[in-house]
Amino acid sequence: MANISVISIGADHRGFKIKEWIKKELELMGYRVIDFGTHSEESMDYPDVAIPVAESVRDKKAERGILFCSSGVGMSISANKVKGIRAVLCYSKEIARYSRLHNDTNVFCTGADYFSKEDILEMIKIWLKTEFEAGRHERRINKIKKYEDSSSGN
Repeated sequence: MANISVISIGADHRGFKIKEWIKKELELMGYRVIDFGTHSEESMDYPDVAIPVAESVRDKKAERGILFCSSGVGMSISANKVKGIRAVLCYSKEIARYSRLHNDTNVFCTGADYFSKEDILEMIKIWLKTEFEAGRHERRINKIKKYEDSSSGN
């Protein structure tokens, strides 16, 4: 099992309720959770949460990040703008598993409006416990890292 102790979590107003529930479940499982908000159902902009969560993973303040919005799409787009982040838009247990095995994803994003809280928790559990397979997949991840290192962001 992956050696993860700290997880950053965040949501916009549409993902607030599931974030609160998942946060409690993660804490019961023994994880330390850093909550980047939002802290209510008042409308807010998802990049305001996604980027700080992703930066906390990049800066090694957390081993992994978890993000929720209505569809998960806005969160995954925003998180993937942060260098070193490989955010998955997760929609099944298989994607949760393979995103870790083959892509070494470090931020999990999903849609709060499309899955039950139990299904989301199950996907997260699989994602958290799955180790990166490395091998040929590491070569591919290194190509992404090389591009990120050489890109001026334009």
